[in-house]
Order: sequence, then structure tokens, then C-alpha cells
Amino acid sequence: MLFSPVSLAARATFAVALGSLALSPVAAQKVAYAKVIYNDLSKCSSGAGPAIRITVTGLRSNEGGLYVRTFRARDSEWLRSQRYLTRLETKPRKGTMTVCVPLDTTGNYALTVHHDVNDNRKSDLSVDGGGISNNPPVKTLLGIPLPPSLSSASFSAGPGVTRLRIDMHYKD
Repeated sequence: MLFSPVSLAARATFAVALGSLALSPVAAQKVAYAKVIYNDLSKCSSGAGPAIRITVTGLRSNEGGLYVRTFRARDSEWLRSQRYLTRLETKPRKGTMTVCVPLDTTGNYALTVHHDVNDNRKSDLSVDGGGISNNPPVKTLLGIPLPPSLSSASFSAGPGVTRLRIDMHYKD
């Protein structure tokens, strides 16, 4: 006999445990990162959601690109490269404009907005603008902006449309 009855029972228990893990909701939730989306205000219409309708204020020009990144409110993901859920890409409109970010589920999130004035896909601190959900104050060290804490930027998005205002800031 190759296997004792105990080892067969142990293997069967292990197989059942693995099978239950595969069916559990937590194990079934695979997160896709860095998905590119485009501005579609119909996804923030009455009765839609979950989604975030963002009013972006203080845009200095129509030049370049506007990028809104949505992060889950987790320290392990906040402002980490390629750890955003979606990146909304659109053309900026000087002054105030509205964008809509659809969400896969309700929960706690944080957002960044980047006005890439020359659209070179880099942060040029001397010309580009930025904003963060909840508009926390941005501190600097030797003139270099320091990222705000996740707790100051996070918010809860429910099953409907969550409304936010984000004020853009530029280096003067």
C-alpha cells in the first residue's frame, strides 16, 4: 500500500480546504490595477453608481492632459507606482470641469489629479498642477512637495454617485 489511511484523509482534508478557499469571496476578488478609462459623465447620472463625480477647480489652461488616478484606501497601495485602480485620461478645460470615475464596488478610496501641462507623462513641478481628494494641505521640504497621508485623502464611496471637489495647485 502506497498511502496510509491517515495520509489519504489528510490529503482529502487539504483538498477540501483548498477548494473552500477558491470559493471564498476574499479569494475570488482579484484586483486589476492600472486600468485606463475615459471621461463618461453618463456613468455619474441619476441612478448610476457606484461612481465618483469630481468637480476639478482651478485648472490654469486647456493645454496638455488631465489624469485622475483612483486608489483603494490602503497604505500598501496609496501613491505606489502602478497600484492605482484606474487612470482617467481627458483633456483639461481651463477653470472648472467635471469628470466621472466609475467604481467596481463601494468602499474607501483616495484620488489624485495631475494636470500634465506639456503632456509628457512626467511630473514637472515647475509647470504641472496637482490635487488630491479632500484637498489636504501639501507640505514641502526644501521646496519639494511631500505626499499627504492616506488618512487625509481617503473617503467613502457608497452605491450611488459620490460627489467630490478637488482644487488644483500649481507652483507659483
